[in-house]
Amino acid sequence: MDTIPPQHTDGAIELLRRGVEVYYLRRLTLLEKIRGEHKLPKSSRGDIKVLMSIEERWFRRVTEDFLVLRRMILAHRSLMKTHQQLLNKYRALSEAEREVLKPAISSIEKQLEEVARMIVGEAGKRYPAYNVILEGLGINDGLAGREALAELLVYADFVNSPLMGLKRLLGLYKPINSSRREYWRLYDGRLHRAVTRLSMAYYKDRPNGRQCWELVKQIKQLVAMDQAPG
Repeated sequence: MDTIPPQHTDGAIELLRRGVEVYYLRRLTLLEKIRGEHKLPKSSRGDIKVLMSIEERWFRRVTEDFLVLRRMILAHRSLMKTHQQLLNKYRALSEAEREVLKPAISSIEKQLEEVARMIVGEAGKRYPAYNVILEGLGINDGLAGREALAELLVYADFVNSPLMGLKRLLGLYKPINSSRREYWRLYDGRLHRAVTRLSMAYYKDRPNGRQCWELVKQIKQLVAMDQAPG
């Protein structure tokens, strides 16, 4: 599949429970690239041929745990975007005009907190490494850091991905010019913001790129220890 819309999450879960393997494309931008290379039309048949032409590494096999957390995380991301838009408008208004937006901002913040609590609760039940990492990092208070860790564990493969792959995915280094295009195909700005939120909770301050990278290496070590026999 090229994508799994959030509203079809329950349908995808039902397929999984029937024993059907479900895969989705990691980067939708590849569709246009491959379509252009093979000169295929933008149609259902053309899209099928495009998907068949894409390398296997660009697809992710999903689980029920992933789909459940993904739906919650997408809701959280949407709320965060709305919250930021309201804050931007708030700063541009006069003091009297700001009073109109305050209730809306407060309502969004309460929804963000509620969804974050749901994400943290589900992550603790569905991802055994989640609680191990929280304990190892000593992050036990505040929702922002715990939600950010859940987002990273859901979308980033700390078990199988090499450190350099994680570095590219999270945008924690400046690429060499010759590999810049390949780098931006891998980079995920939303996960970069998640690792920044997690680092803020860990360091109790605004982190730099090196601090974020050191934290990612700690997480990978903790995951490896959790996966090790015995």
